[in-house]
Amino acid sequence: MSSSDARNNAAAYLGLGSVLAAALCTLWLALVGHLDLYINPRYSVFTVVLAAVGVPASIAALVVIARGHGHTHGDDDDLDLHQQQRTGGRGRAVRIALGGAAAIITIGVTVAMLVLPPTTLSARTAQQRSVDSATLSNATGSEAAVSLLGSEGVDTSEYGVKDWAALIRQTTDTTALVGKQVELTGFVVPGADGSFTLTRFVISCCAVDAQPVGLGVVTGDGSVPDEGQWVTVRGALAANPDQSADARIVVRAAKITDIAQPEDPYEF
Repeated sequence: MSSSDARNNAAAYLGLGSVLAAALCTLWLALVGHLDLYINPRYSVFTVVLAAVGVPASIAALVVIARGHGHTHGDDDDLDLHQQQRTGGRGRAVRIALGGAAAIITIGVTVAMLVLPPTTLSARTAQQRSVDSATLSNATGSEAAVSLLGSEGVDTSEYGVKDWAALIRQTTDTTALVGKQVELTGFVVPGADGSFTLTRFVISCCAVDAQPVGLGVVTGDGSVPDEGQWVTVRGALAANPDQSADARIVVRAAKITDIAQPEDPYEF
């Protein structure tokens, strides 16, 4: 087996081993109900089907590669028997090594997925991705709410952090929002002077493109929960006392309750 053949085989074995590991992990996440921590639920069926196809396909490809390189090439006819035996021995050793590496990757990644609990994106990630940024887009699903802003009959009781954040960003007249009662759940990204940003991640496709959205919260006593703590905030929307801030509306908290992380921590 030439060095170029060995490199090609290495890439094939490692690549297929990675595909197999990813497919197995995807099926496991779907089985235990944690797949929505990584992708938008609307893509779950498609992802599971691909993973289900990927497992047998990658195994079959690994078998084909292993068997396909188990014979000598036509050029070996010019070699004497002893040299063919040496070449075949080296080829078998390389195949065993590459197959072992692929197996280690597959088993290692899969076992890690089984042993280590799935984690969600953190408050530090939200800060790195500019939570409550002035460039916040209409973070999915808010267009209908914005169009109904002037209607007294619109029901905002089911609005989440995403809906309120997008609504506030998209309307030019926020005076109609002042005084509206809200009850919202999110995690804490600390601010300054007794304030924090109540934050949720919005996933359009998968966790890689997750966008943090948030609402500023001001407290009467200046106390702020710990960074990353999940809380439920009850209060009313109010004009931001910090006139220099980009956000024109904040939540003036009447009650803040620490809670455990919800089973479904993301908004979609």
